[in-house]
Amino acid sequence: MFIYHRVFQVAAILLPAGIVFAQADPGPRGGAPGAGSYYYSLNVNEQLFFTQAQLRFQEIDSVSGTMPGETGSGLGPTFNGNSCAMCHAQPTVGGSSPGLKSPQNPVPNPQVALASLDGAGNTVPSFISANGPVREARFITVNGQSNGPLDGGVHGLFTIQGRRDAVGCAIAQPNFAQELANHNVIFRIPTPVFGLGLVENTPDSVLAANLAANGGQKNSMGIAGVLNTSGNDGTVTRFGWKAQNKSLMIFAGEAYNVEQGVANEVFTNERSAVPGCVFNSTPEDSSVIMYNSGQTGTVSQMSSDVVNFSAFMRMSAPAAPTTASASEKNGQRLFTSVGCALCHSPSLTTAASPFTGMSNVTYQPYSDFAVHHMGANLADGIVQGQAGPDQFRTAPLWGVGQRLFFLHDGRTSDLLQAVEAHQSQGSSCVTTQSSQQFNANSQSFQTSSQNRACGSEANQVIENFNGLGSSQKQDILNFLRSL
Repeated sequence: MFIYHRVFQVAAILLPAGIVFAQADPGPRGGAPGAGSYYYSLNVNEQLFFTQAQLRFQEIDSVSGTMPGETGSGLGPTFNGNSCAMCHAQPTVGGSSPGLKSPQNPVPNPQVALASLDGAGNTVPSFISANGPVREARFITVNGQSNGPLDGGVHGLFTIQGRRDAVGCAIAQPNFAQELANHNVIFRIPTPVFGLGLVENTPDSVLAANLAANGGQKNSMGIAGVLNTSGNDGTVTRFGWKAQNKSLMIFAGEAYNVEQGVANEVFTNERSAVPGCVFNSTPEDSSVIMYNSGQTGTVSQMSSDVVNFSAFMRMSAPAAPTTASASEKNGQRLFTSVGCALCHSPSLTTAASPFTGMSNVTYQPYSDFAVHHMGANLADGIVQGQAGPDQFRTAPLWGVGQRLFFLHDGRTSDLLQAVEAHQSQGSSCVTTQSSQQFNANSQSFQTSSQNRACGSEANQVIENFNGLGSSQKQDILNFLRSL
């Protein structure tokens, strides 16, 4: 596919000039983190597995595990972070992006310090700041031109060049300044991983039935949505900003390989394997390594990092809401009446689970895990599976009360602005061409089958929201901050 209409560039205008709101985002909810522990019904052995897996999630990686305090192995050659918990940190381990705006834990964006850690010679890209969100960067097209073949992949912010444990490696950072000038860079921030075992164990049939429910009301409001699916077996994929990953194991394996550069049992090959920059055998993370060491231990201790990361996510409890006040309860009712709950589904139910007490559980993710057209304001030009350039998975809202940054790229820390950004009128369109072939004679790509996506499926919902009184809008914001 190609992207022809660059209305989704980073500097997209979220709100019309001159609008002043009487209601306001109350900000991240204070108090203790409402998440971060194991699911309440797990047995003693499962609790131990979770606790040890959570520690592995916090492991800090260096190139070969030789740096003090950085005992994990496999970092680089390119990377965005050196620990899962570095990015998944707010309000606690397993959450979303940290930043100085946190009232509970005023930790600056760790990517700033990471650029020069252990002697690395990286320049901090302009879109990374101490009080901004942790980000990854993707390029839309390969050459930065609208007629070029699609890229869509993550380009590591940093390289191991110059690090004391990567002597001899010469690999340059991408030219982010040039790609930004070409409007060819989009961003993603980390998604929280609390409660994801419940999501993974929700049958495809439940998701399909939920998406089909209230069909008449959805149609009248312009809401459609589709479930992203695996190209291999046709089953529903549900993890990631575009619901592009099938399972938590795939989700963990991809992130370990892409964000930290660690080749593993799921994604076995080294990324950016430049000669002189590969210091370990591959895969760098493997359960076989643990068994060949001759050591014995628990399931966690004898398993690879990606197995542990998956276990931590599978057995974690969802973020606990605090909805109690009259305003929050009224906001909960209004959330449904204006139509938000048509996509942000309040409840789903799991199937049978191998984990104690997690079978047939009804949980409250506030998501249908389907992808919806969101229009030009939010379009990022990236195609993943069945999700097109302006389609995104309905973001689960559980835990949103303690998040600092919103939307796929973290462009705002204001919840009200995030709500309003869901609106994108039909006059703003994203055009793609859905197939491409390389012509050997002309040495160029030829495309066919144009597709056009206009406007956002949330337009009517946002109109309903904007038609409320200021106190009613405030009630919805207060409700969301109680989740």
